[in-house]
Amino acid sequence: MSGREVLQEIKADPELQRIPVVILTSSGTDAEVLKTYGLNANGYIVKPVTFERLKEIVAALETFWFSIVVLPTMEPVGQPHAA
Repeated sequence: MSGREVLQEIKADPELQRIPVVILTSSGTDAEVLKTYGLNANGYIVKPVTFERLKEIVAALETFWFSIVVLPTMEPVGQPHAA
């Protein structure tokens, strides 16, 4: 299964579709970026050339997703949100 197929499966599943998915790939073409965001990816990162840059990207992702962003709580599908 390709990464794009995994993304499609995740975003098609009501129990998983809220999970943020960031794609890490070697292709940075406009067509690939558009296609991936069209499948509801939450981010698209082109693999860096150096390990040092990869560490910087991972640190930035960690800060963004775990310290800055407010994510929804995972409620059972079909359950109304408590007010």
